[in-house]
Amino acid sequence: MQYYDGGYYDLIVVGGGHAGIEAALAGARMGKHTLLMTLNLESIGLMPCNPSIGGTAKGHLVREIDALGGQMGLSIDATFIQSKMLNTGKGPAVHSLRAQADKRQYQQFMKQTLEHTQNLEIRMGEITDLCIEHGKVSAVYTACGAKLRCGAVVLATGVYLKSRVIIGEFSQESGPAGLAGANHLSAALHDLGFSLQRFKTGTPARVDARSLDFSKMIPQYGDEKIVPFSFMSGKIEREQVPCYLTYTNERTHDIIRQNIHRSPLFSGQIKGTGPRYCPSIEDKVVKFPDRERHQLFIEPEGLSTTEMYVQGMSSSLPEEVQIAFYRTIPGLEQVRFTRTAYAIEYDCIDSQQLKLSLESREVAGLFFAGQINGSSGYEEAGAQGIIAGINAVRYLQGESPMILGRDQAYAGVLVDDLVTKGTREPYRMMTSRAEYRLLLRQDNADARLCQIGREVGLVSDARYDRFMYKAETVARLRRMLEETPAKAAVTRRLLHAEPNGPQKLADILKRPGISAGRLLLTVGEPIPDSEVLEALETEVKYAGYIDKQMRQVEQFRALENRKLPRNTDYLSIQGLRIEARQKLQAAQPENIGQAARISGVSPADISVLLVYFDRT
Repeated sequence: MQYYDGGYYDLIVVGGGHAGIEAALAGARMGKHTLLMTLNLESIGLMPCNPSIGGTAKGHLVREIDALGGQMGLSIDATFIQSKMLNTGKGPAVHSLRAQADKRQYQQFMKQTLEHTQNLEIRMGEITDLCIEHGKVSAVYTACGAKLRCGAVVLATGVYLKSRVIIGEFSQESGPAGLAGANHLSAALHDLGFSLQRFKTGTPARVDARSLDFSKMIPQYGDEKIVPFSFMSGKIEREQVPCYLTYTNERTHDIIRQNIHRSPLFSGQIKGTGPRYCPSIEDKVVKFPDRERHQLFIEPEGLSTTEMYVQGMSSSLPEEVQIAFYRTIPGLEQVRFTRTAYAIEYDCIDSQQLKLSLESREVAGLFFAGQINGSSGYEEAGAQGIIAGINAVRYLQGESPMILGRDQAYAGVLVDDLVTKGTREPYRMMTSRAEYRLLLRQDNADARLCQIGREVGLVSDARYDRFMYKAETVARLRRMLEETPAKAAVTRRLLHAEPNGPQKLADILKRPGISAGRLLLTVGEPIPDSEVLEALETEVKYAGYIDKQMRQVEQFRALENRKLPRNTDYLSIQGLRIEARQKLQAAQPENIGQAARISGVSPADISVLLVYFDRT
């Protein structure tokens, strides 16, 4: 094909999903002439699966995106229809915010944000190939014959690469929600030497609310006190809508078992690897035969539609089988489908081919973000998107990349896991993946990352001023509590007991049942914002545990600070086991800490490396 010159852009972002949006906004807000290319303008910000943002560990990622200067938190705060804090019965490390979105409003809000951002152009079209010159990406090619020259590229293609939708015996080449797939870029990446994997995900049916009997379900309401995702949203008061809880039963399971031979998962029609932590209903029934029921949440898709999402009922069984087992569920006996559940297969890269900056190891200026890296979830995608966008700009400016450590952010854990360990199934963020989760709480995401976002040029003055107010207020109040003796009258009033020796106010706050707000009110201190109170209370009550984890972080950082030379010949290092030599040679880790996290590299191998590099 003869390509025409479509002009020059500093940064081209391919894909308008959650990763692409954050990457494009980061590029434009940091002053670079940015182009966002998407297959369909109507798919910008699309939620093809669950109508929610956040959840366990995922809510942490949204707070971190916000603290760095990203958009996801602001957008969900503006468009949610129910908000709920999860895990409140546990410690603050695992508290996670989750909000039901009005999917159409969320999309519209995101699209309008992009359209009103300076330095950013949006364009519809398919990218089919990349131009690489002297080891650097220099242009992309479109299906319509344009050569778009550029300084850097972020590929955020989601699940669209050679995507195939499967429902029972039926399949078609298609992206999610009936949208077109991208059928040419996979071959281009393969030709450039990228190793591709085939993954699979799925989504439940959407059903008509008018066909449901909600009286047979258990209502699930949002929190009375709304906690926003974004530190910039302030106080939110909004009427919320309920979700509903119901359950499968033995009749449901029997229909699934009787038709399991028609499931593409078990017939071999689906080749891709599915997500371990979000299995289909047929997977649940087969793998957990002793379970009498599985819970389902019926969730509204928005305020302007009767469509509802059946959370927990992902399937790729034939449509008539789906209808049959859905109708065995209390409240769904007369259910009418608006969209059939389906599985979708797609291509993604082996993320071990990337640097911690999310830049390709082999092609300079080429970055990857989101599900093309083997992850799953809107939040995981958004976190990678903002990191890739920031680092693409820093690449263009000749600056060192922004690398978030495992001790700094869930986003750092996410990227390190993908790049260092790789993944052979869709990767989902969980609190258990973070070694230092007491330090990586959702309430202190701004304290951890806002300064970094400011230094790279993405955090606005207004956001930074709000961060400084909170940080200074928390520090002042904590210092006051730690230095001020607790008067006997205060002790009697709060603890209903006589003082047992001299105590500071901080000692009182550490006692069970004592809140920071109640203590400050008792001593006549003005009550600050709720987010200040939350951070203050956590820092004081968990001070001992936090200090212990900080000591662990110091040991961790000592290994992270031991940099390793690029292009080391690990195959020649005597004393390393053969598996370790091969894994290290392929990975070329950037530091000792990263080397230690590579599967197949033992503590003994790390000791050999330390001795070897001490001698050289």
